[in-house]
Amino acid sequence: MKQILYLCAIIIINSCNRVHKSDNFDKERITKEIELMLSDYHTDINKKGLTAEFTYLDKSPDFFWVPPGYKSALNYDSVQTILMQNAKSLKEVKFQWDTLKIFPLSSKIANYTGIVNGIMIDTAEVESEVSIIESGTIIKRENGWKLLSGQSAILNTETDK
Repeated sequence: MKQILYLCAIIIINSCNRVHKSDNFDKERITKEIELMLSDYHTDINKKGLTAEFTYLDKSPDFFWVPPGYKSALNYDSVQTILMQNAKSLKEVKFQWDTLKIFPLSSKIANYTGIVNGIMIDTAEVESEVSIIESGTIIKRENGWKLLSGQSAILNTETDK
C-alpha cells in the first residue's frame, strides 16, 4: 500500500512540474497579419483622423496606454477622451512607420516596437512634423488584432537638438 501511495505521489509531483510546451504557431504569418493591421491603422487615421484609432484599440478592462507626455498608464476611457479632444483641433493627420519590429509570443499575442513619422495640421493650418517611438502588446480577438497596451513618446526632431 505504501508503495502505491509513494508511486502516486511521484506521478502527481512529476505531472505538476512538467514543462508545458507552447503551442506551435506560425511566427511569419502572425508577423504579416500584424504588419497589415498596423499599416491599416495608419491608413485609416490618415483618411479619417485620430478617431479612426478606436477600431484598433482593445476595449477590454486589460487595455492601457501611456501617451506622449504622460507618466502613467491610462485606461481605454481616458485614452478615448484624449483622442476625441485632440481630433477636434486637427484638420489632417498623416502617419507612417519609419521602423517596425514585431515579436510574436504566441498565436494570439505579440509585442512590437517602432518609430512613427508624421505630419499634423491643426485647424489654424499650422503644420507640425512629429516622430514618435512606440512599443506595445497586440492581442488577437474574434474581430482581429487589437492594441492591448503600450506606450509612446515624442522623439526630438533635428531642430530640437
